[in-house]
Amino acid sequence: MKKIVDYRKLLGATEASTLNELRSVYKGMMKTWHPDRFQDDELKLEAEEKSKTIIEAYHFLVSIAPETREQSLADYSLTTTTSAILDFEYKSQTLLIKFLDGNEYEYFDVPKAVYIKLVNADSPGRFARRHIYNEFVYRSTSRLVAAQ
Repeated sequence: MKKIVDYRKLLGATEASTLNELRSVYKGMMKTWHPDRFQDDELKLEAEEKSKTIIEAYHFLVSIAPETREQSLADYSLTTTTSAILDFEYKSQTLLIKFLDGNEYEYFDVPKAVYIKLVNADSPGRFARRHIYNEFVYRSTSRLVAAQ
């Protein structure tokens, strides 16, 4: 997904970057681009936009980091094995699946053909267990909604 690639490029991260490495790069970039460091209004506005992008990239990459997914693996496994799918939507190779237990997960780089097969499957839950849940990078969006 372009968003993942762009965010990794912005922070100089890789798929294997640890949370500590992400945090270190994030702090360094925020020191450089913090709006309070600039006196000129034009530069201050540019710094505000840049810092917003850095913050968004950092939070996104933390949410899909292997360490984060490992920490929430028990909850994820419980939801994907015991809860039925309530609803799902697809946009720009991102599949959002809402479960009856209230959890929501976003799956990235899902080909449209896989989404079409999900829509046409006799049992979307069984199809998702076999072809989606453990095949694509994901993040919980239910935590994002609860935090706002």
